[in-house]
Amino acid sequence: MRGLVGVMLAAATALPIALAAPPAYARAEKAAYTGKSAYAGKSDTCALPRPGSLTLSEPWAQRRLDFTSVWPLTRGRGVTVAIVDSGVDARHPQIRVAKAVDLTGTGTRDCMGHGTTVAGIIAGIARKGSPFVGVAPDARLISIKQTNAERGDPALLARAIAKAADLGAQVINVSVKATDRMDLRKAVGYALSKDAVIVAAAGNVTKEDGTPTPAYPAAYPGVLAVGSSTPDDELAEFSNVSTPVAVLAPGQDLTSTWPGGTYQTDLKGTSQATAYVSGVVALVRARYPQLDSVRVRRRVVLTADGTKGTGTGAGIVNPRLAVTMLLPSEVVAVAPQQPAPLTEAAVAKAPPPDERTIGMAAIVAGGSLGAAALVIAAAVLTPLGRRRRWQPGQS
Repeated sequence: MRGLVGVMLAAATALPIALAAPPAYARAEKAAYTGKSAYAGKSDTCALPRPGSLTLSEPWAQRRLDFTSVWPLTRGRGVTVAIVDSGVDARHPQIRVAKAVDLTGTGTRDCMGHGTTVAGIIAGIARKGSPFVGVAPDARLISIKQTNAERGDPALLARAIAKAADLGAQVINVSVKATDRMDLRKAVGYALSKDAVIVAAAGNVTKEDGTPTPAYPAAYPGVLAVGSSTPDDELAEFSNVSTPVAVLAPGQDLTSTWPGGTYQTDLKGTSQATAYVSGVVALVRARYPQLDSVRVRRRVVLTADGTKGTGTGAGIVNPRLAVTMLLPSEVVAVAPQQPAPLTEAAVAKAPPPDERTIGMAAIVAGGSLGAAALVIAAAVLTPLGRRRRWQPGQS
C-alpha cells in the first residue's frame, strides 16, 4: 500500500510540461538527421529535428514590428537574456551564445529546434545574404536547457528559471507552458525578486484540447504573458485566451533560425511570439537601465498598439514606442528634501547682557548729544552776538 501511494505521489508531481508550439512542429524525427547538416558527423548523437531551409525572404514579422528603426538608440547591448528551453544551436552563424547550461543530462545541443528558433528571434545577428535578423542582436544570450523532448519535467523548468536568475539574467524567456506548481511559483517569485523580467508564452490550444486552462508561468502575477497575432493583426486562433495575456506579438507563418545552420519558414506558436517580446524587453532595458523590472513591463504594455478583445491584452507590442515614448509617470517631479533640523550644539546661544558696557555706551551717547547741542547753539548764537557787537539786547 505504501509503495502504491509513493508511485501515485511521484506521478502527481511529474505532470509534463509542453513547449508552446504545435506538436507537428515540435516533434523530432525518430532517426538522426544527417542529410545536409553543416555539422553532421560522429559527434551528432541526438535526433535532430526535420531539415531546415537555406532559402528565405524577409519575414513579415520584421516588417510589421519595424524594430530595426530603434537600433540607432539601442540594440540590447549590456542586457542578458536567458532562454529556458530545449537548448540552442550555438554553432548557427546568426546566433551567439555566451553561456550554455544543461539540466537534462543530455548535453547543451538543441535536438528539437525549438530553443534555436527562440534564440534567433530574440538576438539573431546580421549575416551577409540573410534577410533575417533578431530584435536585439547585441543582447547577451544564456541557454538553459530544461527539456530534450516535447514533454519535459516541470521540476527542471522551475530549476531553470531559478538558475537563470542566479546567472544574472535581466530577461528570462519561457516559451513553455505548465500547470501551477509550488516549486514553479517559488522559482518565478525568486526571479522577480532579483529584478528579472519573465516573458512567458500564453500557450497554444486546439479544438481537441477541450476547455482551455491558464498556462503557467505566464498566468502568474508579475509575468509578462504573450499571445500570438496573425499577419492581419488579429488574434491567432490557437492563442490561449484563458491565460491573462499582457501583449501580443507575431506568432504565425514565422521565420527563424534552425539547427544545422538553416532556417524554418513556417513556424507558429506563442513560443515565437514570446521571443519577439523578450527582444523588445531587452531593447527597453538597454535603453533605460535605471528602470526596474516592474516599470519595464509597464512600459511595454502601455506602449502596445491597443487591445482588440479577449485574449489580446494591451495589443501588439510596439518596439518603437516602447523605446522612445515619453511616459509622464516616469518623469514625476520630486520635491526637494527638507533640510534636517540643526542640532542644539550647532545653534550658538546669545551671551548675557553686559551691564557695564551698556552703561558706558549710554554715557558716551549722552555726551555726544550734549556736544552736538553746544555746536548747534554756537552756530546760531555767534552770528547774533556779532551783529550786536556782543551788547546785551534791549528789553
